[in-house]
Parts: sequence; C-alpha cells; structure tokens
Amino acid sequence: MTAAGRSQRIPEEANETMGSRSDNINGLAGKQVFTTGEAAQVCGVSQQTIIRCFDSGKLHGFRVPGSRFRRIPRGDLLRFMKSNGIPCDSLGGSKPRILIVDDDQAIIDLIVEILGSDGRYDLITANTGYEAGILTERHRPDLILLDYMLPDINGNEVCKRVKGNPQTANTRIVIVSGAVDRNEIANLVEDGADDFIAKPFDPMTLSSRILELTGS
Repeated sequence: MTAAGRSQRIPEEANETMGSRSDNINGLAGKQVFTTGEAAQVCGVSQQTIIRCFDSGKLHGFRVPGSRFRRIPRGDLLRFMKSNGIPCDSLGGSKPRILIVDDDQAIIDLIVEILGSDGRYDLITANTGYEAGILTERHRPDLILLDYMLPDINGNEVCKRVKGNPQTANTRIVIVSGAVDRNEIANLVEDGADDFIAKPFDPMTLSSRILELTGS
C-alpha cells in the first residue's frame, strides 16, 4: 500500500477516536477493547506507531465490520506491551483473564485451585456452553480452558463461534479433555483451538502451558 493510502486512513481513524478517548489514563483502566488512539495513550507512543504495528501484525486486533477502524482487545494490548517492555501499570488490573468451562464442578475447583494459588490470574467459571458464551461476551477473556464435551455443545462449535467473532477472535482456547482422539484434536485445531491438554492432567504442565499462552 502506498504512503498516500496510509496518510488518508490515519486522519479518518484519528477523528473517530477523539470522541471516545478518555480524559486521562485512569479512565482507560477498565476497558476491554481499545481504539488505536486509546492504545497509543496507554503505551505512550503515537497513534501512527500503533497503526503501523497493527498493520504489520506486531499488534493483534480486529477491524470494525464495514469500516477501516481498528480495535485492540485488552489481552492483545497487554501482550504487546509486555513483549516491548512497556509498563502495564496504566491498565490497572492487568492480570490475564481466564474462563474455565467444564460441566464437572470438581474439575473446575481443581483448576481454580491450581491457577488461583498465586493470584496471577483473574478467573471466571462456567458449567455450560451457553453460560460460557454469555461470559465470553461480557468479560472478553484472554484465554478459555474448555472441556470438549459439554451438555449443550461440543468444543468444535465453541471454537468456531469464538474465533468467528471479530471481538473475540484473538482469545486463546485450550481444550481440556480425556475423550478426544488424534483426528478430533486435528479438527479442533482447524476450528481454532490453540492447544490441547489431556485429562487427567499434571498441575505443573497445566500451569506452564497457561503461563506460556498468556505471557504472564
């Protein structure tokens, strides 16, 4: 794309973000999705820098359907800031948000105990796919730990719905199940799953996988 093409887009997006930009950094601490102007304010760089990083794939996000405007989910902004040595203090509660979905409450309790031991993560739980969908829309988790076989939906469909939504497409999905064969795992990856952990799982393996995927 030519320099002229880029120069035409930047003012358009700059104008769009000015109305939604908060008066100070504290006003952005609770946001889950950021405009490029807001991301620039949080990172302490120019909006053009954020746009260049977005367009080059260094900063992940999505475009608003039917427009050129870019949007950056909180988790992707945090990963970008950490990878570039930018302090995350301005975002306040910057802990990665994890949604744990399983119809077995004992498994949920075990995962919460493992991941919640050091307070590193913000944990949310659900027992059904329907509940998980509502919580995903409401809380925009950075990562979903997903049981493959839920009472109302299977893992493939959840992956398709999450990855097919521009606002949640960058959410990491880890399938946790004891009843999935190699072909099913391949299909899950094709549908958007980022990793697979077999039940019964080793707590240290679970912790290290989640640590790697969230970058925390």
